[in-house]
Amino acid sequence: MTEQRRYEPVTLGEIKELAGVGRPTVSNWRRRHDSFPGPAGGSESKPLFDAESIAEWLDERPVPDGERGPDGRLPTYGERFRDGLRLRRLVTLGHERLSADQLITQALAVAAMEGEGGSGTGHALPDGLLADFGGADPRLAHTVRDLIEELGSAGAAAEAVLQLAGRLESDLAMDSTPKAVADLMDALAKPVLSTPKKHSVLNLCAGTGDLLFALRADDGINDVAAVESDPLRRKLLTYRLLAHGAAAAIEVFAGVQELGDVHPHDQEMAVVAGRHEEPWGFPAADLVIADPPYASGERERDEDGPLRWAIEAVRLLGQGGHAFVVVPSWTLSRPRGGIMTANARMREDLLKADAVEAIVQLPRRVHTFRTGAEHALLVLRGAPPRAAAQVLLIDADRLAGRVGDAWQSHMVGLLKSGEGPVSQEAQRVQVMATAGPAASYLLDGRSLLPAHRLASPEKGLDHFAETLEAKQKAYAALPHLKQWIGDLGVGKKEEHAGHLRVGGQLRAGQLTLLAGHRIRESDIGDAGVPVVGREEMLGALEIGTRRILLEDLTAYPQAVMTEQGDVFLFTEHGVRTQVDEAGGCVLLAPVQGLRIAAYRKYLTDLAAGGPVYPESLWMRPYPLAHLLAAPRNQHRGSGSLVRRVSVRDMDLPRLPAEEVADLEIVLAEVARHRADARRQLTALESLAERLAAGVADGDLRLRKRPDSRP
Repeated sequence: MTEQRRYEPVTLGEIKELAGVGRPTVSNWRRRHDSFPGPAGGSESKPLFDAESIAEWLDERPVPDGERGPDGRLPTYGERFRDGLRLRRLVTLGHERLSADQLITQALAVAAMEGEGGSGTGHALPDGLLADFGGADPRLAHTVRDLIEELGSAGAAAEAVLQLAGRLESDLAMDSTPKAVADLMDALAKPVLSTPKKHSVLNLCAGTGDLLFALRADDGINDVAAVESDPLRRKLLTYRLLAHGAAAAIEVFAGVQELGDVHPHDQEMAVVAGRHEEPWGFPAADLVIADPPYASGERERDEDGPLRWAIEAVRLLGQGGHAFVVVPSWTLSRPRGGIMTANARMREDLLKADAVEAIVQLPRRVHTFRTGAEHALLVLRGAPPRAAAQVLLIDADRLAGRVGDAWQSHMVGLLKSGEGPVSQEAQRVQVMATAGPAASYLLDGRSLLPAHRLASPEKGLDHFAETLEAKQKAYAALPHLKQWIGDLGVGKKEEHAGHLRVGGQLRAGQLTLLAGHRIRESDIGDAGVPVVGREEMLGALEIGTRRILLEDLTAYPQAVMTEQGDVFLFTEHGVRTQVDEAGGCVLLAPVQGLRIAAYRKYLTDLAAGGPVYPESLWMRPYPLAHLLAAPRNQHRGSGSLVRRVSVRDMDLPRLPAEEVADLEIVLAEVARHRADARRQLTALESLAERLAAGVADGDLRLRKRPDSRP
């Protein structure tokens, strides 16, 4: 059967849909390329094109944003177009009378039976296969057999059928493991599976088997098992294995309890009633992989929360084994509170057992259908605890931003070497506390997310030289401030300062976090007390432009007014700060505020003329605002859709009171000079705007007066 007979002619709209492009793109292809195939029929208003001719023309055009294959080659629009052609008839059948899951199940049943030679006599068939195969519409069966003939195998046809999940909006697509994660698991598993011995491989939460097929561990020698509790996914996994001819090499279980007692590979024969018998159960695993389908409703107090899979994976590991478990990032980022939650307890149990080899923060939007969630990968080991345990933290999101699609291979290299060229991408951190007040360790109850932890100074950066250069530039650009700039003394510290966590200062009462509030837009006007929101922090509006009447503010009893010296914080896509010099503002979410507890008493004593003790101020407003916005804190952002920096995970240097006082004076002067420059710039912009408006309306005529100076 030829391709022209297999596929019906296609319209321009179908070319657009099957190639995954917009209608203007197809129109541009026709208009700009003489080689674009001409119509093979139809009418002038609705031409029809030969499908294979279109596919061959599209083969010459790679998809610029597609995922590269193992050979580094980009996919082409022709490949995407052919995939759409193959599945078009199945999609049509699904829209007629079947649900998405029914269509995929019956199509996979046909592929499974064909993989078994059409009769399934090789071994006992799984429950339900004959019923699903017999219930398949003849047109569906014929279409799947055509796919097998075209693609060359029942396994390839099964893979094509599973691509329907996304197009038919099936929930199966939501839980599929992204190719980037599957490729990463494959790269990490190769050192484990490459040793010349029999291995035991276990896939928890196997779904439809994306990770199992990525690892290719079913060589008939290894012990391979998959655990999947969902009946539909377990059935589809079984059918997929049958289609690939791998059902005999991989066992599928409904739950971990069905594995039996985990026992070592080399356990001696047990003597039972005078007879030597092997222990029943699955051998302790050399490799455990899991990408569970986490639901948005799961919370940190659940005993069966996401980290339960990591605990289970470690329990199933043998000596020297490794496990790779994907978890939602909130399991690592939520700090330990006064009440120990189940999530915090399991997290600390893993660390105390020295079971965590590495924590990898995966790139944003790595899950195509779960773009609003952020994920991490736990690299776990089956080994006895060590005296000075360390965990390698890797920020693969930052790594991907630097190296692009090669981040998986770079990450494997980081796991081997334990360090990288950029300290914000990978560092080893102690699990337990070590000597020194500034030492960082993982069992301190804070976030474990690499983006929150990896914020050390950049390597090779000389702050003294950079600051002197900045002074020279300011000196040249601001000649009227030469005296002031020249009086700024800058010197190197003899010893690096330690750091204080903002979260620790909040718990100690040294700082108070002021939450922003959600106020109805209708309650905000131009009279009353100022409100400070996203627009004010981004500079789109001046503070004081938007206001709220005090009587309207009574509808929001949780709203708190700021005080003089409070610091406004906006932590989306970086950190922006501003000192409230007057107080009396209301914060709009997502803007927050920080209040120095001792500053109000300091101002009161200063105003009353009583004794003032500057040494009691460990921090002041302007140093607090600028130190929070320093690059080491800017880089701590996390979040899939909106990057936010956790206030509690920021840090501040430990400075003597006199250094804080000097820094306050200098930074306050800088703020005053910036305000003056901003007023000048605003005045010039207003002048240019009015001149242009008058000339544009025809009311003004401009001429430059001659220079009267000698």
